[in-house]
Parts: sequence; structure tokens; C-alpha cells
Amino acid sequence: MQTQRVEPPDSDNTHEVRSQLQAGATLVKRYLIQEVIGVGGMGSVYRARDLHFPNVVKLVAVKEMVNLAPDPLIRSTIVQNFEREANILATLTHPSIPSIYDYFTQENRSYLVLEFISGKDLEMVISEAEGFISEEQVIAWGLELCDVLAFLHNHKPDPIIFRDMKPSNVMINQQGHVVLVDFGIAKTFQAGQKGTMIGTEGYSPPEQYRGEASTLADIYALGATLHHTLTRRDPRLEPPFSFNERPVRKINPSVSIELDAVINTALQYNPNERFPNIEAMKDALMSVAKKTGALSRLVMPGTTKIQPGGIKPLWTFECEDEIRGTPAIYENVIYTGCYDNNLYALNAANGEFIWKYPTDGGIVSRPAPYDGNLYFGSEDRRLHVVSARSGKVVWTHYTGGPVRSSPRIAEGHIFIGSDDNFLHAVNITSGRPAWKFETTAPIRSTPLVVNETVFVGNEDGDFYAIDYRGEMRWRFKSKRAITASPVAGGNAVYFTSVDGTLYALDIKAGFVLWRFRLGKASISTPCLADNLIFTGAADGALYAVDIRTSKEAWRFQTEHQVNGSPVIYNDAIYFGSVDGQVYCLEYRTGRLRWKFATEAAITGTPVVFDDIVYIGSTDHRLYALLA
Repeated sequence: MQTQRVEPPDSDNTHEVRSQLQAGATLVKRYLIQEVIGVGGMGSVYRARDLHFPNVVKLVAVKEMVNLAPDPLIRSTIVQNFEREANILATLTHPSIPSIYDYFTQENRSYLVLEFISGKDLEMVISEAEGFISEEQVIAWGLELCDVLAFLHNHKPDPIIFRDMKPSNVMINQQGHVVLVDFGIAKTFQAGQKGTMIGTEGYSPPEQYRGEASTLADIYALGATLHHTLTRRDPRLEPPFSFNERPVRKINPSVSIELDAVINTALQYNPNERFPNIEAMKDALMSVAKKTGALSRLVMPGTTKIQPGGIKPLWTFECEDEIRGTPAIYENVIYTGCYDNNLYALNAANGEFIWKYPTDGGIVSRPAPYDGNLYFGSEDRRLHVVSARSGKVVWTHYTGGPVRSSPRIAEGHIFIGSDDNFLHAVNITSGRPAWKFETTAPIRSTPLVVNETVFVGNEDGDFYAIDYRGEMRWRFKSKRAITASPVAGGNAVYFTSVDGTLYALDIKAGFVLWRFRLGKASISTPCLADNLIFTGAADGALYAVDIRTSKEAWRFQTEHQVNGSPVIYNDAIYFGSVDGQVYCLEYRTGRLRWKFATEAAITGTPVVFDDIVYIGSTDHRLYALLA
């Protein structure tokens, strides 16, 4: 299987790399070297296992730079350049850029630890292809490369020029998407500043040879990369700057006139005759896709075709009935309630059974771990508290109805709703009631506690702000039930309603800041990241809404209701659907990374911890999937 090719450090080949690390060696007592995956003039790149995660196999790419330069000034410059790559990567978070995990130096060697990308580089994809790669696929990759270059070019405070776009620096991962690797010569751009002539012959534009590269240089190199991909003609083997003598359609007549024109514009000798920015090039590629009819066939964000069997669980555990709620993780143990009336404790690493605690009703409430105990509700009308270690009961608190709300712990109390129409505040130590607040209908929403205020909704559509004494501060009325739980950010509290609306209320006074109309009813708890809020709805869509403008940023369509809540982990969003699928999307764009099919509806919310996604299904199983 081909795996990530991270470009080893370049050199003038005057210094030979010696004593390559062997398989089985360990760096800084953490990274276990498995094999060499790349070799360069000044170092190697290794696949390694991160030993800080002993219960799962977490792979990383370790990029090594061996500094044997005899001149102290040259040696210092080499280290500075390597550190620059580390510093640039540390500031970047994008789905098409590998994450950086670590940077360290040992003697005369420096190491960069990066996200391991399993796949093939584009140069290998081109060489292994039988015939020409389809126009639709090249456009799809081109659009993704435009996206990541736009991210770099709009970097604050200064734009970043990649300066070495070429097929060997573009990984195609196992999901078929691009990842840009090797930022060794990327640099921040300042107008009027000249730099060293650097890049790759055949792909770099003429001005880069004069040390004058701007963001327009990346446009030229992307054009050269797409030209190579469509024609299978390596520009390093051709006279420099001779693309006009070998237009794409002359070599590959199946390419549309429109796409040929886009690539020709990107490859203009004069920078001022190219696209003015990478966004304009992306718009031109999208116009080609629309005009030629390729758009309906593109492997685009949100429509990626995942091969059956591409995602396999690390483990599954089968209960005796449906898992409708959300699991919790605490000290490497995963806890989940089930409609067989039991709360299960499982080893988070391998899914092995530890214990189960029986109640007298179904459990949809998410357990809340605190100080060695677990707190959760049951349809047997009780709040249960059990030892996380043994599963033995500590105490229980009776309410007047089934408890489908999940508990919230704050200031020495548990706050939990019940179908008896009350919000209950219970002393966490003694189990004695502190107070209860009466509403007009069952409370199935999980309370939110912020700034000494408890926020909760009920099945009549009332939304309450209650102080720690159990007295109402304000109330808001929606048109239908509020089953979802609220979230807060800045001066706003957010929640959805069965009336098909996502609400943003002023957190202090309760007046409406804005409303966003969903396609249908929602019982999905929103989540926040950056300036986006995400929530699902009964129309089968997951929505991303800009909280500054209350406008839709993107929407992803599943095949059934999205009743569970999404969660953010790193740069991805995870959620389940009643269509039985678990989805992983890039949260900024809504692009599908992968999906995994269970055998029945998913109504709960995933938990993501240490790169593992835990989620239950009404097929009676709890699944552990690699994030």
C-alpha cells in the first residue's frame, strides 16, 4: 500500500545522509520508527507510531533533517529554514494541510512530526494511470487545490506563498481528496521583497527565477500541475516556459476547450495576464464544470462517493436493545445507556465489557461523570448515581415522571429535567433536593449553566433562564416544543425548536437577536466553532449558519432526519442520521470525508476522544471508529 510521501529536506547533495534510523528505533521515548517512506539529500522521512496512545495505533510522519554542513553560518541557516517550515505549519489548520504535532532537535538532527496521510502522491497517480485521467476528476482536484491556496494566500497577517506546487507535493488520500505536503520553501509574502530563486524547474514561473515570486506564482505552478495531470507530459523534461507550444488539447483531445483555456490563462508568461487571484481561477474552473456538464459528475464536497467497506470499526459492542442516547467517556472507559434498561461500562480501547448497572426503565440520558461517579436519568423516573469504577449505586433521586433529560453539574448541584414538568436541582453530595422549578410541560432538554444561570426548554415551547435559587430571570416562547439543548457563545444563547427555527437570544435579557429558518422541525442540539453554528433537522440536512449574519454558510444533505447533535473535533464535524449513517465532514466547507453505515437509525450524538469516534445505533450496537 502506498503511503504519505513527505518531501525530505533538499540539499545540494554535497553532504551525504548517514546512519538512517532503523525500524524499531524510538525518538524522544515517544515515536517508534516503522519504516522509511522517503529519502533526500539531507534526511529521511519515516512512518512512525505515536506511543503516547498505547491502546490505539496512531501513525505519524517523522521528517528528519541531518545537518552536516561544516560552515557554522550555513548550518544555522539550514536549521532556520527547517524551523520556518515548522512555524508555518503550526499556524495553519486546513483539511488539505497536514497537522503538525511536534518539533524537536537531537544533536545534529532536527525532526518534524506531522499527520500521516495514507495514499499516493499525484505524480504516482499520473504514472500509474492507464490512459488519461478524466477531466471531471482533474477539475475536482483543481478546485480543492484552489481552496487550499486561497487559504494560504489569505493568511493573516501576511499571505503565504507555497512556491513549490507540483504533482509530487500533492497527496491524494484514501478518500480521493488532495493534501498539500512539503512546506519547506513556503514563505510569507511582503510586497516588494525579493527572495532566493527557489522552486522546481518546469513548474515555477519565470519571475520566481528572479526571486520575485508573488501569489501569482502559485497560480502558474497550479496550471503546470494540471497540465501535467491532463497530458501526462512532465514539464521538467520539456524546454522551460514552453507550455504555449504544447496546449493541453493538442496532447489530450478529450479535454474541453473551456478547461484548456483556463489552464492556458494560468500559464501566461506575464504574471499580469494570469488570473488576478486564486479565487478567480477557482471560479473559472467551476464555470467550466457547469458549462460542460461535468458539475453533475464531479466528486465534489458533500457528494463524495465512499467505497463500500472503506471505513471499518475498531470494535463494536452489542447490547440487548436500542441505543438511542449519547455515550460518555471517563478515565478510558466508555459509558452508554440502553433501552434494555442497563447502563454499560466498556473498555474504550477494545470494547471489552466491564460492568452493567440495571434500572427499571430505558436510558436515553447521557451519563455525566464527576468525581468518580456517574449521574444519569432513566425512564424509571429516577436520577441515578453510580460508582464509575464498580457500577454500584451511590444514591438515587426520584422525580414525578420519566427522566429523558441529561444532567448538568455545576456549583455542587445536578440540574436535570423530568417529564413531571420540573427542573430539579439536587445536591451532588447528599442527593437531597435543593429546589425544583415548575414549567408547563415535560423537560427533555438538557440544561445549560452559564453565568450563574440555568437555561432549559420544555415541550410547550417555553425557554427559561433560571437563577441558582430556582427563580425565573426571563422566559421566551417559541411556537412548538424545545427538545434540543441550548448552547451559549458570546452574548447569545442558541437552541432549535420543533417549529423549524434556530434561535439566537440575548443571554441576559432573552430578546431575539436573530432567527434562522430550517427546512423542518429540529430536536438537534447545536454546536459552535469559529463563527459558525451547526445543527440538524428533520429534512435530513445538517446546517452551518454564520452567527454574525444569520446566513447559511453551507448545508449537507443526508437521506433521513438528523435528530442527533453534531460534534466538532479538530477540523471535522461528526454526526449521525436516521438513515443509519455516521458522517464526517470538514466543518468549514461541509465536504464529506467519510461515512459509515450502521444497520439502523442513529438518534444519539457521537463522542470523539483521542482520535476515536464512539456512537450508538438503534441496531443495538456501540461503535468505535477512527476519526
